Amino acid sequence: MLAVISPAKKMDFKPVEGLNSSTPDFVSDANTLAKHARKLSVSDLRAMMKISEDLAKLNRERFQAFSESPDDRATKQAAFAFAGDTYMGLQAANLSTDDLAYAQEHLRILSGLYGVLRPLDRIQPYRLEMGRKLATKSGNTLYAYWNDRIGAALDHAADGVIVNLASNEYFKAAGKKMASRVITPAFKEEREDGLKMIGLFAKKARGAMARFIVQNRIETVDGLKDFNTDGYGFRTDLSGENDWVFSRVTPRA
Repeated sequence: MLAVISPAKKMDFKPVEGLNSSTPDFVSDANTLAKHARKLSVSDLRAMMKISEDLAKLNRERFQAFSESPDDRATKQAAFAFAGDTYMGLQAANLSTDDLAYAQEHLRILSGLYGVLRPLDRIQPYRLEMGRKLATKSGNTLYAYWNDRIGAALDHAADGVIVNLASNEYFKAAGKKMASRVITPAFKEEREDGLKMIGLFAKKARGAMARFIVQNRIETVDGLKDFNTDGYGFRTDLSGENDWVFSRVTPRA
């Protein structure tokens, strides 16, 4: 079983000591895409990413500094470098060495720049969302650039079952020709006016489920139904064959 999550726009590159590390499988593709992105001006990046001028300047600086042979001080393990809501749920810093070794085999992070990442793959700072347009010889989008290679890489690692904890924007890059069974959990809040999916809570729950899979060594689909972190529970009455619903009464602050 393989869990798949999205990256985060927010990054944290404060150094972490004592971790193993690995090299991304698609590092040469990341170098190619970074070369294309390096040609973009601040105005180009603002328009493409719909971000402020300050963020556009930051990301242009990142692409200008992107190196084909970075030293360890310029990189960080992916699960520790991303710092968004999903990674608050994953809590990689609190995983044991054995947990991280298991995650290295059973967790993948999708990336517009790196394609597919293992948790301990060293990456450089960047921002390049999968849904953005970036012209290459393969076409005008990152979906065209990656074609079916992301889906093939996930199939190869999945052993038959993928737990899709990524956003639609990112998992779309896996394509529709996958051989694996894909289970897509949805996390909803029980409110007086019905079940609601709240973005912040759902993202954190995706990371928490990835953590649950890793810490409990979940390798069967039935084991996944035992997920109960932060009060969530599996809803048989609302779940289909592969689209599963987990709900909870939102805890009071």
